[in-house]
Amino acid sequence: MTDILKIKAFAFDVDGVATDGDILCNPDGDLLRTYDAKDGFGIRMACMNGYPVAVITGGRSESILKRMLTSGVRPENVYLGSRNKIEDFMDFCSRVHLQPDEVMYFGDDIPDIEVMQACGCGVCPSDAMEDVRAIADIVSPRPGGKGCLRHAMEQVMKAQGRWNFDSLLYKKLF
Repeated sequence: MTDILKIKAFAFDVDGVATDGDILCNPDGDLLRTYDAKDGFGIRMACMNGYPVAVITGGRSESILKRMLTSGVRPENVYLGSRNKIEDFMDFCSRVHLQPDEVMYFGDDIPDIEVMQACGCGVCPSDAMEDVRAIADIVSPRPGGKGCLRHAMEQVMKAQGRWNFDSLLYKKLF
């Protein structure tokens, strides 16, 4: 079993992890997604409690960046249009001065497998593709876009005694 006490950062894919994978295309060509507010709060709690957070997604919509910024993710940690997720993951690890085995990564499909094998704890939603579920350290009981991020992030923070809500800091940051 993976030692979640070693986790010092989180990284995740968007489509199928932070969202349920459904994408709407409006007439202007913008791709629209829906996000779970509980996942958003989990990301905010991680950021508030000092965990670096990265988003590594093949999606290119500026709306992804805007959503992640409102959740507390630093702009330099949002990798849009990623076509080599392991390269972007290693860049994130280097910039935050962590080893890959100190990062929990969430993925749901084939482009995520290499990162999930390199990180300290690979997590996937319950509805991830079979190949991903087979190599995941943790298969969340929750599907993508429905609390998968929050569930595992909260487990890590609680195990480390860092699931702390400070309403004054929350007001200041968000």
